[in-house]
Formats: sequence, structure tokens, C-alpha cells
Amino acid sequence: MHLKAISTANFKNIRETTIDFSERLNCFIGDNGAGKTNMLDAIYYLSFTKSFFNSIDQMNVCHGENWFMIKGLYERHDAAEQIICSFQDGQKKQVKRNTKSYRKMSEHIGLLPLVMVSPGDANLILGGSDERRKFIDGVISQYDAVYLANLLRYNRTLMQRNNLLKQAAQDNRFDDEVIETYDYTLNELGANIYEKRREFIEKLEPVFQRYYTRISNGIEQVELFYQSDLERDSLEKLLRENRVCDRKLQFTTAGVHKDDLMLKLSGYPIKKLGSQGQQKTYLIALKLAQFDFIRQISGIRPILLLDDIFDKLDKKRVEQIIKMVDGEQFGQIFITDTNREHLDSILLSAASGYNIYNVSQGNIEIVS
Repeated sequence: MHLKAISTANFKNIRETTIDFSERLNCFIGDNGAGKTNMLDAIYYLSFTKSFFNSIDQMNVCHGENWFMIKGLYERHDAAEQIICSFQDGQKKQVKRNTKSYRKMSEHIGLLPLVMVSPGDANLILGGSDERRKFIDGVISQYDAVYLANLLRYNRTLMQRNNLLKQAAQDNRFDDEVIETYDYTLNELGANIYEKRREFIEKLEPVFQRYYTRISNGIEQVELFYQSDLERDSLEKLLRENRVCDRKLQFTTAGVHKDDLMLKLSGYPIKKLGSQGQQKTYLIALKLAQFDFIRQISGIRPILLLDDIFDKLDKKRVEQIIKMVDGEQFGQIFITDTNREHLDSILLSAASGYNIYNVSQGNIEIVS
């Protein structure tokens, strides 16, 4: 699978552009703020029907306009696929596949698998547990539609239960029978979500360790630990035990919405121990493991977006990453950088075709 061409209008600082892409390697060079990352975000939007950086669509419209459009032409399983995402203030966002609109946006997820590596991934290490749950959920949802449906239903039920707890506190009246219906649903859905997440981390960890070892030349040890309330007991029992506390706090204190992924380096949390270079290596290895996992499950090589990934890495680690991304396991790759030397190093070792684009103030031109 690969993206053959993209057309955008009024998306962030890119007012209008149409670009043809190489099946293999596409490099965007330009100063900070020129629009390189915005182009990667447009490609991301076509896969996930939302921005990687800002889920509020109004914030992705070019200044002074009230709409945007992104159109991508793909080749997938030897067949053409056209995806159009459009938004206008005051109207519902539209996503079309080959001119036919989706009934639900979630139906599109997984059609065009994609992995993005960005400086924003630092939130996986430095942010709260919700960032790490988003990472887990985002990967599994790309290949398991049932998991995504269960997750959406769990979150809706959780919101309803929390609203009931708040209303009960206001009315000073609590209905155990009603809360138990929510608990039954949360238990059923939560058990499925927990098992899928546990299985995913169990399979992801050795792949992640292998990538980290290659990038760091084997000088550091890394681990992933999945942490969940459901390790202790069933969610139904935990909800019952915490009901008094939940009533007092007016929200649900136990469940898979509290799960976390523990990221460790040499036995300690990387958030506390890791240098900037080690943290970046950790994140890149995690995302490349995500790529490998999706490729094996779906049978499709995801599109790989590498946004300014070489900053804070020493020369040896950069060289290892360059060697890896030119490997046969990777398909179409998009790279941004302000440093032409990094890109030239990649291109010297590139075994197949590539395109280079110059980006300036939202304008994109192919240079070779």
C-alpha cells in the first residue's frame, strides 16, 4: 500500500497544493514553522480522520478561512482508493471513500494503516497514563474493529455512570439497581479490553526490545509493564467494593480507564532516569515496534511518518535508524528535517526511489 498523491486546501498553513509521491521515500526539507509537519499531519488525517496534533477541526483551518479539504489517492491491494476528508464551520465533517460517505468515522480506521513518530511522542513518557492508553488503543484499533467498538461503548457507559454518580450526589438519592446495570456492562466490556491490551503488550515487548537494542548497540536494557486494576480482580467486584468511594468522589475510581503502561530503562522509570537521547531512542523503538506489529497482523506495511526524529540523537544512533528505515520490512516513508545532512545520509544508502521537497511558508515544491 502507498499514497500516490495528495491534494490539500486551507489545511493549517498550506493554502493549496497537489503533490505526487514516491512509492518508497519522500523527504521534506525546510525551516521550523515552514509547514513540513503540517503536510505529514494531512497524511495522518487521511488515515485517522483527525489531526495527530489537534482533534478540534476548527483549529486546523487555514487562518482567515472556514473550511479545509484533504484528498488522497492510494494504491492498496493493487486497487485504487480515493479518500476525501473535508470540514466546514457549522457543518458535520465528511469522510468519503471512493465518493461514498462513511456512516461512522470508526468504520474507516484500519483501512490505511499508518505510524507516526513525532517530537510530540514525548508525552508518552512525560505525560499522564491517558497518553499511554491512547497509544495502546490507537494501535489495537487499527487492526481490531471489535476492540474499537467495545472501547467506544465502554467510554460511553463510563460517562453515563459518572453522570449518575454526580446526579445522585445532587439529589441525595442513590439507586443501586441502576448503577448495577452500568457495572454489568463495564465488567463485560472491560474484561475484553483488558485481555486485548495484555496480549498486545506481551507480543509488542520483545519486538520493542529488539529495535531498542539495534539503535543503542545493545548498551541498555528496556522493559514494558502493563498495569491494570483487573490484575487484582474482576471489574464487577472492584466496582462494587469502590461504590461508596465512587459516590463520595462522584466518579468511577476503578476500571480499564485507569490502566497504564510502565516504561523502564535499566530497571527504572525512563521518565526519571533517561537522558533526552535515551528517551527519544525509547520512543522511536516503541513506534517502530508498533509498525512491525501492525504489519504482521494486517499483512499491510503501514505508511511511516518520521517527523524531525534525529534531534538529540548521537551520530551512531542516527546511523542505525537510517540503516533500519531502508530495510525491506518498511514500505513508503515520509521524513521531515531541517538538516540536509541527515537526509543526504539516508539518500546515499537508499536502495530505491525517492523524492525531495522544499517547504517554505506553506508552499511545497519538488526539487529532485
